[in-house]
Amino acid sequence: MLTILGRPHRYCDGVTRRSFLRIGALGIGAASLNLADIFRAEARAGSSTGTKSVINIFLGGGPPHQDMWDIKTEAPSEIRGEFQPIATNVPGIQIGEVFPRIAQLMDKCAIIRSIVGATGRHDAYQCMTGWAEKDLAPLGGRPSLGAVVTKLQGPVDPSVPAFVGLAAPTQHRPWSDPGSPGFLGPAYSAFKPDGPGLANLKLNSITVEQLADRRRLRSSFDALRRELDYNGVLTGMDASTERALGVLTSSKLLDALDISQEPEKVRARYGDGKPYQYQYDGAPTVNDQLLVARRLVEAGVRVVTLSYGRWDSHSKNFDLVRDHGSKLDQGLSALIEDLEVRGLLSDVTVIAWGEFGRTPRINRNAGRDHWPQVSCAILAGGGMKTGQVIGATNRLGEYAKDRPVHFQEVFATLYHNLGINPATTTILDPTGRPQHLVEYPVIRELV
Repeated sequence: MLTILGRPHRYCDGVTRRSFLRIGALGIGAASLNLADIFRAEARAGSSTGTKSVINIFLGGGPPHQDMWDIKTEAPSEIRGEFQPIATNVPGIQIGEVFPRIAQLMDKCAIIRSIVGATGRHDAYQCMTGWAEKDLAPLGGRPSLGAVVTKLQGPVDPSVPAFVGLAAPTQHRPWSDPGSPGFLGPAYSAFKPDGPGLANLKLNSITVEQLADRRRLRSSFDALRRELDYNGVLTGMDASTERALGVLTSSKLLDALDISQEPEKVRARYGDGKPYQYQYDGAPTVNDQLLVARRLVEAGVRVVTLSYGRWDSHSKNFDLVRDHGSKLDQGLSALIEDLEVRGLLSDVTVIAWGEFGRTPRINRNAGRDHWPQVSCAILAGGGMKTGQVIGATNRLGEYAKDRPVHFQEVFATLYHNLGINPATTTILDPTGRPQHLVEYPVIRELV
């Protein structure tokens, strides 16, 4: 919330001097911070321009690797399940039958079948940071990719946040985590445009012209204090507040969030993911958010996160995968094609993954239970060497047989794709100690 403090004095439009700029608040996940505070923090950290982005699609609940990207045709029926593999447009690569559209885009994708290092927690933390939640917990925990990028690179456009989290609140709240700021602090939280956050992007009962008048008024009654501002603190605050006002007076972010501006044909290609099935305490299958994500990176957002579906399939696993998988097939394929058509695919890295895999053995409720030993991910774009599968599990899908890939290797690659060198870049923790972003190298097969 933007607020300029001073003695209460009422002007002709009924707004007090103390609160005349209290016109909008952005949902940033930290009620005690206002937008100007965030911009000041970014200014201290320094920012640079750039066009590389990441869209991180969290499949909350733990998607079943052996029913999606790693079909086990040679396993016995109690492990293999109901799905058959289908050929892709890359010879020798097969994926699950519920993904026919993605199969025809495999040359633009890469599948990792051997992700290891999961802690087994039912949350998004590792898929947002690469780290275990306990790491540096006394200092606030490790910051997410979006928070780090906001710290290191800042916004591409002053009126567009660098980091946007689209996930709406879920009953199981850890599944809607957009990515924690960790020890960097709330100033580096994701902008969350759900509910009040979206409404407050609009000027409430005030025109842009009135806002300009109030901006001039603020400058005039701060003039005396500025004359006494020998150390330049107020001057810096003014610059940050001007940037905050720029967000409110710019339509760029609000326009990016408004998919009604897209042609009906484009929206139909993505679909809306409805009717929402098997949601329970998790996220809906929000295909429309994939379209929003594309619009956001096009507007200059560096990191977009969202939570797609509720994949905790302790029962009716195959019915769930048919529902969630076919919808993801439509939305993810549309996103990849859309980015390519717009010339953005080489600059935007797309990843879809969950916190762990599912048990090889099917339980008596036709479900699969938690299996942190191994999981999978699908990536696209980002200038990577696509059209390949990395790693392999054993015949039963129990563990990584070839080329285990740690969560942090994935994050090292995402940082690399964003133009950040994960091997040499550090950020200071609250004690002043430099912390490396990850402790693993990039995935050499992809870069």
